[in-house]
Amino acid sequence: MGVTGRLSYSYRFVFITGLFITTILASNILLVKQIDLCGLTIPAAIVVFPISYIFGDVLTEVYGYGQARRVIWLGFFCNLILIISIWLVGILPSASVFDAQDAYERILGSTPRFLLASFTAYLAGEFVNSYIMARMKMITEGKWLWMRTIASTTAGEAVDTAIVLLVGFWGVLPPAIIFSMIFWHWLLKTIYEVLATPLTYLLVGHLKKVEKLDTYDYGTDFNPLRAD
Repeated sequence: MGVTGRLSYSYRFVFITGLFITTILASNILLVKQIDLCGLTIPAAIVVFPISYIFGDVLTEVYGYGQARRVIWLGFFCNLILIISIWLVGILPSASVFDAQDAYERILGSTPRFLLASFTAYLAGEFVNSYIMARMKMITEGKWLWMRTIASTTAGEAVDTAIVLLVGFWGVLPPAIIFSMIFWHWLLKTIYEVLATPLTYLLVGHLKKVEKLDTYDYGTDFNPLRAD
């Protein structure tokens, strides 16, 4: 431990990547349903979306910021393909036996404004999370994983939640309601991460052991737009 290893794309890395992207795609669909949680009205995506930050932490901690950056962009493009596919199917003429076109459009159709909010929030939040995780690992010399996962997720979720709700609902809902939603959504997501800390420790510890890899991002270019 403590030495940057050379990455090989093991099935474990591919598996974590697949789980990360699955949580992103699922969240984009589940977002349309609102649920009641202890009197709070929140998107059902909260059941799945915080898990993406757990996998994001694992990717950065074990494989490094550079690999996490690739996975974040892969998740973005997979999400884009999903949205385009849903839109294309929605505008195709329905067969006579299909009588749920209105339901399809209501559940799966999203306004361009909300899609912009969702995509922008995803990229900003995930990159803030990964950047802080990588920087803090170098500063702490790999110690206090719990502090790094909670701090990075707290910041990343704050950015994500603020962007998606401000862009999606500004001018539609009163500012007081929007800011209340931002606070409670952020708090619940952060609590989710804190409760998942033991699981994160187990997963990180296992991957470092079997991969023989513990990446520190000394000399890494943290530009999120870098292609390599």
